[in-house]
Amino acid sequence: MNATRVIVALDVPSGDEALAIARRLDPAHCRAKVGNELFTAAGPALVETLQRLGFEIFLDLKYHDIPNTVASACRAAARLGVWMLNVHALGGCEMMQAAHEAVAAISPRPLVIGVTVLTSMDEDRLREIGIEAAPEVAVERLAALVAASGLDGVVCSAQEARMLRARTGGAFKLVTPGIRPAGVPGDDQRRITTPAQAVAAGADFLVIGRPITRAADPQAALRDINAEIDRAIGAAP
Repeated sequence: MNATRVIVALDVPSGDEALAIARRLDPAHCRAKVGNELFTAAGPALVETLQRLGFEIFLDLKYHDIPNTVASACRAAARLGVWMLNVHALGGCEMMQAAHEAVAAISPRPLVIGVTVLTSMDEDRLREIGIEAAPEVAVERLAALVAASGLDGVVCSAQEARMLRARTGGAFKLVTPGIRPAGVPGDDQRRITTPAQAVAAGADFLVIGRPITRAADPQAALRDINAEIDRAIGAAP
């Protein structure tokens, strides 16, 4: 299995654009994320094509529905052969347990992770939807539900990774979007960190999109980010 920590977010509107980027990347040095826009446009066929190119796929559809519906969706995703998929922790324990049970007997079993608080959300935006808590407090509560439901880990901001690593131990996977190399604009992400900061905080996997996909040379950008990660790992006590 690929040992890289980088998951390249193919957040583009068409399969052709996604494949054009993917063909400029080495799947030995990254995985690929297929999200809502791209999956809606290109469907399972694109996932299968990316897999034939050698990429392990994080299917980032954030399932959030009644338990039976989420279980059926997770089972279908697992049969598609994805490496990882996710559900919204706000769906609650019953829904997350159903997701876990739905894929338990499928081999190879995908990782199933829970989305805590989106990295575009800050305290004011949480308050708009009735959550009267700082993002890090909401993340901690939701991560505890994810762990209690038997899932493999969470999507969280790297800013909460250190706290979650201390509370969950090493086996619980921390997947961190909102990663920007130093000097790169944050765009619509609000709670961002650099790759080195994310790894130092305990992140297992880093979801990185535009700094790689919009680079003049995506493979060179990926290589630089992997080198930064390697230096951070080498400097760890």
